[in-house]
Amino acid sequence: MKSQLQLDREAYRRRQTYLSVAVAAVSTLAVGILLYFVITGAPGWDRVKESFFDVGSAREAFPAVLRGLWLNVQLLLACAVGAVLLGLGIATLRTLRAPVFFPLRAFASGYTYTFRGLPLVITIYLFAFGVPGLRLSGTPSVLVLGGIALVLTYGAYIAEVFRAGIESVHPSQRAAARSLGLTYRQTMRHVVLPQAVRRVAPPLLNDLVAMQKDVGLISLAGPIDAIRAAQIETSISYNYTPYVLAGVLFVLLAIPVIAVTDWVTLRAARRQSGDLGL
Repeated sequence: MKSQLQLDREAYRRRQTYLSVAVAAVSTLAVGILLYFVITGAPGWDRVKESFFDVGSAREAFPAVLRGLWLNVQLLLACAVGAVLLGLGIATLRTLRAPVFFPLRAFASGYTYTFRGLPLVITIYLFAFGVPGLRLSGTPSVLVLGGIALVLTYGAYIAEVFRAGIESVHPSQRAAARSLGLTYRQTMRHVVLPQAVRRVAPPLLNDLVAMQKDVGLISLAGPIDAIRAAQIETSISYNYTPYVLAGVLFVLLAIPVIAVTDWVTLRAARRQSGDLGL
């Protein structure tokens, strides 16, 4: 049974929440109206509207850009799985402590330093255009080579995320697991990795959001994705609206992932503060 004082506090908090939402809505509306009049009142707005926000051009380009976006989605799913697996493997190699594993640690460190420092555009060019130039039998398609470039680049970032999570697990837990007779592999699988993955879920999802945008760079290698389709449509009509359309579709694609990322981040913060409402 709640006391009257507690009921009053909850009522006060509800009123403050409603007031905050109302103030935020009004201020947002005011800023939106101000921006609308500033932008539409600019001397060159009519020309910009015709070149970037033409409804007719967007309607004509929509089917081609949407087909290209499906290629981006497929590439994102494949590269996300590959980058996570590669990053987890590299992070595990970097945490090996025995002297005999030094060559593996050196290789893993060199890989993360190289691909974290190398721009993704250059990596795509090297794989998409450099590897076919070797004229080796069985060379995969340009799309696959571009995907490999994405996996190698983001695998390096994800490896550091996983390594931070693994090293955040207190050494006493490893020692306790080993004292119970668990091998190193069993300790990593049943004790360390479950905690590490849970702790690094928010930054890991942020890397996947960034990958969702960068899959559009595959257009540099030639495959007709959403960006390349927009470029083709623009070259026909000399109107840049297809690019804006592709950008809007990418934003809509990212919204669910960003929402999940925010929810996981909030849940992790509540768990750490001991205020997780389950």
